[in-house]
Amino acid sequence: MSDNVKLGNPAPLGLLGFGMTTLLLNFHNAGFFPVNSMILGMGLFVGGIAQVFAGVYEWKMGNTFGTAAFTLYGFFWLSFVAMVLLPENCGAEATDPLAKGLYLAIWGVFTLCMFIATLKMTNVHKLIFGSLALLFFLLAIGDISGIHTIIRVAGWVGIVCGASAFYGAIAQILNEVYGKTFLPM
Repeated sequence: MSDNVKLGNPAPLGLLGFGMTTLLLNFHNAGFFPVNSMILGMGLFVGGIAQVFAGVYEWKMGNTFGTAAFTLYGFFWLSFVAMVLLPENCGAEATDPLAKGLYLAIWGVFTLCMFIATLKMTNVHKLIFGSLALLFFLLAIGDISGIHTIIRVAGWVGIVCGASAFYGAIAQILNEVYGKTFLPM
């Protein structure tokens, strides 16, 4: 490939993969429906594989933040799907609430670190990562404490987070297509 080939922006793919999957899982957390094949399919292919692809292309573009974010959150979705499917299909022991809470808390710490990086980025980035850190910590507390109301509240925070990522992706697409700020970031 020659050096003058223009590459597309992989961020909208990663943000849409993250945002759409986050919306669906958090509609579940908010109490609208149980975890089902729709959520797991989105988690596997759109949240997982599509985000990993976006992360690899962010690496190609030289964007360390985008590489870390999309690749790791893509693998988060793949690990989440595995955590649900392995006990049902492979005989693995199901994850107990304390272990799941710790898993979510570790993701919350990572996300909080990424949020600090967004303080030099757009307001949309700040909203996505700030709400995501809050989401992970609320889910961790909800799982560890067994207080289901906390998980429902987390679901609403997750809906805001997913919608913010979706908006960010669409804003980047429309701003590029129109060659101006069509939607502010």
